[in-house]
Amino acid sequence: MIKRALWQGLVAGAVGGVVMTLGEKAEQALTGRPDSHVPARVLLRLTGRPERPGTQPLPVNWAMHFGQAALLGVVRSLMAQSGLRGPAASAKFAVVRVTNDQILENSTGVGAPPATWPRKELVVDLLHKTVYAFATGAVADALAARDGAGPGQRHAALRPGRHSGVGPLPRGAAHGR
Repeated sequence: MIKRALWQGLVAGAVGGVVMTLGEKAEQALTGRPDSHVPARVLLRLTGRPERPGTQPLPVNWAMHFGQAALLGVVRSLMAQSGLRGPAASAKFAVVRVTNDQILENSTGVGAPPATWPRKELVVDLLHKTVYAFATGAVADALAARDGAGPGQRHAALRPGRHSGVGPLPRGAAHGR
């Protein structure tokens, strides 16, 4: 399951990153909002490389932007492989995506807690991260579905609904092939 989740997650996260970026570019064309250089600044600080004033190198910005999107896709793929699929799982994953950004941005001193942001900026950021989460989730779910039901789904099928008297799946049946 882990091997499948790794490659499927990288694919799903990369697709989600592309979809998010296309949405960001469309929004920027409408609103005039400039590009963010936060991803590059975070990566430069994490790697100990110097930053320059103003705009940061585009390849560094893209490396962090798409690298983070692809790597986080593995988390969503693990969710899908486990049986956590659909819109509710993608909504949960949106929180993971925003939390990951905030940990990296705040721990490096590049960003500030979202509660301190202007509301318009917060709404735009949350919208784009939600688009990423649902696009990534759609791909992760579709790829995981090719492998059949996840362990959580197979457990739920034993007796629909949540019941205290239903024990776990046998150990050998938990992970499928």
